[in-house]
Amino acid sequence: MTTESDSFPRRHARTQRFTLGAPRSFTVAPDGSRVAYLRSASGTDRANSLWVLDPSDGTEHLAADPHALLGGASEDLPPAERARRERSREGSAGIVGYATDDAVELASFALSGRLFTAELRAGTARALSVPGPVIDPRPSPDGRLVAYVSGGALRVVGAEGEGDRAVAEPESESVSYGLAEFIAAEEMGRSRGYWWSPESDRLLVARVDDTPVERWWISDPAQPKRDPQHVPYPAAGTANAEVRLFVFGLDGVRTEVVWDRARYPYLARVHWSGAGAPLLLVQARDQRSQLFLAVDGDTGATRMVHADEDPIWLDLFPGVPCWSPSGQLVRIADEGGARVLAVGERPLTGAQLHVRAVLDVTSDDVLVSASAGQDAERPEIGEVHVYRVNELGVERISQEPGVHTAVRAGGVTVLVSATPDRPGSVARVLRDGKPVATVRSHAEDPGLSPRVTLTEGGARRIPCAVLMPRDYPGDTSQPDRAGGTDRPARPLLPVLLDPYGGPHGPRVLAAHNAHLTSQWFADQGFAVVVADGRGTPGRSPAWEKAVHHDFTVSLDDQIEALQDLAKTHPLDLDRVAIRGWSYGGWLAGLAVLRRPDVFHAGIAGAPVTDWRLYDTHYTERYLGDPGALPDVYARSSLVTDEGLSAPAEPHRPLMIVHGLADDNVVVAHALRLSSALLSAGRPHEVLPLSGVTHMTPQEQVAENLLLLQVDFLKRALRPA
Repeated sequence: MTTESDSFPRRHARTQRFTLGAPRSFTVAPDGSRVAYLRSASGTDRANSLWVLDPSDGTEHLAADPHALLGGASEDLPPAERARRERSREGSAGIVGYATDDAVELASFALSGRLFTAELRAGTARALSVPGPVIDPRPSPDGRLVAYVSGGALRVVGAEGEGDRAVAEPESESVSYGLAEFIAAEEMGRSRGYWWSPESDRLLVARVDDTPVERWWISDPAQPKRDPQHVPYPAAGTANAEVRLFVFGLDGVRTEVVWDRARYPYLARVHWSGAGAPLLLVQARDQRSQLFLAVDGDTGATRMVHADEDPIWLDLFPGVPCWSPSGQLVRIADEGGARVLAVGERPLTGAQLHVRAVLDVTSDDVLVSASAGQDAERPEIGEVHVYRVNELGVERISQEPGVHTAVRAGGVTVLVSATPDRPGSVARVLRDGKPVATVRSHAEDPGLSPRVTLTEGGARRIPCAVLMPRDYPGDTSQPDRAGGTDRPARPLLPVLLDPYGGPHGPRVLAAHNAHLTSQWFADQGFAVVVADGRGTPGRSPAWEKAVHHDFTVSLDDQIEALQDLAKTHPLDLDRVAIRGWSYGGWLAGLAVLRRPDVFHAGIAGAPVTDWRLYDTHYTERYLGDPGALPDVYARSSLVTDEGLSAPAEPHRPLMIVHGLADDNVVVAHALRLSSALLSAGRPHEVLPLSGVTHMTPQEQVAENLLLLQVDFLKRALRPA
């Protein structure tokens, strides 16, 4: 139980960044009569239950309680489920995901490797006796069957537990049916590997063969008796898993789906609805060309619906491709220098919107999330809104400044909104656009309100967030230097840059909780600057693609933003540190090694120090083939001669933090950087985290990691 006397780091860790207890994973029934969602019982309870809300009166009932279903026993997660949660950065427990039939009457989910179903109208749940461990169970659209994966096989059982049978069984230990391969789940946003037909009589099933993939060992040196994990990891320039796709009848008869897999090996998206034939999006390995293919379910033959090419790369987006109810292709594309929504061959949006995702498609409109585009009248820094789009125009659904998303069906919309002036998020239920209910949240109040200014920095108008200590006097967005004002100059503060700074990771958001950790660092005596430079999403395709073949432009933009903001904020440029995790960790290491004239200390958390050790789909999209472009990789590396090319003096303190169990950015990155620094005579600190993966969900680890970082920064920068 969290108390007022607990420190912010402890409460931040215990509540998983104040996300526990908040409703999530919404599903709306097609008749608008029910809204299903997950929520834990309190802001410190990790175990999610499945709930159902009635929009007509706002009442809710419990459909499935993991504590009751497991009889009070603790969860025992199978390795495949742990891997799935790591790929999705899932740190909670209980029911972390569920699937429903088309009517949203039957739900299925896995607990401790066992299969459970829930009748959402009645609010009853039960276990089905099937071979385990169970992964990713999904009801058929008609609710009569449930498919699931166990032991690499795709199996089907009746909704009452009868007639369990295997539909597809693996031919070897390296083969699985119905699961997403590593890079699909980690980088493509495709977390599943099978799809029901609308008629519930067939399934599209991905077959993954990891035989070609190099094997790496992931061990825990703190537990020498424990066997290391032998995992397939497709590093840049090496072989990927072989992915094929089959149509399986419920009798086990299979038909292979045929396309040019040699030219387009990446199965990026699959969509199967009653509006048309199964729809695939397949990509070339260099991700500069892709095909939208319609599948003949009887023969497995495919026909091209649309093709895209881009000289730099093609992005993937949530919710597309799909068919509209009239059978037109719905996609998001980079056209005319803007990111647009296209239905058929016609773009429905222009440069005023930067479309991020498709949320719902009806015969009347398309619901999308988008930020202001490059031609917008005002920047709306850090805001993401929900819009209705059709041939008549664009209507914004979310009104208050903030970050919004939505789920919609049957005239009912669940609008989830996070704003700068309110902790957490609010889930409002709208019917025909009018609020009818609010889904209760049990998330804890952080007890901390960020003192944040959203602004732009530098000639490139880089989106920035500036956070000052809450007890710092006066208006911190006005100049303090000589000639700037008539008032006495206030003391300059040491600066902490706190970026992610790379693709897919915007941090400058118009939302309260997005800045909590940065505010806590500010309250320790720092001015904190968060900058989303080129490469981060949200402005234009050209902005995002500026990092092509050169990640180091991310550092250039951090410096530009810092130096420009110092003209209008009390920033001490003689005391500047930078911290970050993953891409941000790499950026922190790059900063102190390449620009010791600007940065005086850095904390590199789980940094990708050698991009040849990171996975294919991500790394090759941005940096190309390492065999063909070794100089590109050297320029963005921290461990090559070029990576350590900065002058040996002055030495800048660098703390390297890495989880020893990380299977995404493996600890070899940190060890190679430490070895290179040692060989170059550069002092540094290494903080190994035993048993920790790329996430740090362990409460004590997460808490103490924040405290240790502050201690390091205070030693390096000496704040008042």
